[in-house]
Amino acid sequence: MKFGFVYPASDPLQAVEFALLAEKTGWDAFFVYESVWSTDPWVTLAHIAARTERLRLGTMLTPLPVLSPWKLAAETATLDVLSNGRVILAVGLGAPDTGFANFGLPTDRRTRAERLDEGLEIVNGLWAGQPFNFQGKHYALKETQFNPAPAPVQTRDGVPHIPTWVVGGWFSEKSMRRVLPYDGLIPNILEGPPGPKPIFPPQVREMRAWLDANQTGTAPLDIIVDGQTPANEPAQHADIVQPFIEAGATWWIESMWDKEIKQVEERLKKGPPKL
Repeated sequence: MKFGFVYPASDPLQAVEFALLAEKTGWDAFFVYESVWSTDPWVTLAHIAARTERLRLGTMLTPLPVLSPWKLAAETATLDVLSNGRVILAVGLGAPDTGFANFGLPTDRRTRAERLDEGLEIVNGLWAGQPFNFQGKHYALKETQFNPAPAPVQTRDGVPHIPTWVVGGWFSEKSMRRVLPYDGLIPNILEGPPGPKPIFPPQVREMRAWLDANQTGTAPLDIIVDGQTPANEPAQHADIVQPFIEAGATWWIESMWDKEIKQVEERLKKGPPKL
């Protein structure tokens, strides 16, 4: 299992300092959030890339249905070149209550799902290089040779490609099948009342079995789970994380959205979960 850390605030200078701490203390990846109107994550991550060497970098997560897919393709490809192939792109439908309506952006779930599907196809098509054309319900693109963005450093099956994690609703057949052409599943439990819900190892085991039975590529898809491990009780880390490893999860993302920033920093300094 690999271990990532999410910076939950919006101060870009602090994010850089936290990322330096993350690399120093052994975390595998560092993530910032992306919303319609907030600190620009890709500018922040570019600065972090210039000051780190091995840390993987990305968002948690990018609301692709309300962003320009060609702009996102350029941003991520550029950062992948600047970081020498360390970018991860995590995408989902996004949370409408973070300002979608304020900016005249779609809040309807079906519309956002359609735009997510088309956006993923566009981003991956542009990464792969020109000529690229696309005609969909929401987007139409014609090939262009005018100063195209550089190709990502990373590849998949010989084609420029950045590892892409996609939110999948468990269990919605349509939502889960959206994940299959890409590289990782960020699970969203649909059963019960709306809103984020905890994920448990038995559910991850079911997801792993379903992905393995239905995947379209040759490499197993990552399963990304998030949670919290106590900063000052490392003996508890294995009890929390090990069951997810045994169930088939491949990434643990330490996510402390509900904590004060001093608590976040304290946990970051302790390094990844001790197993």
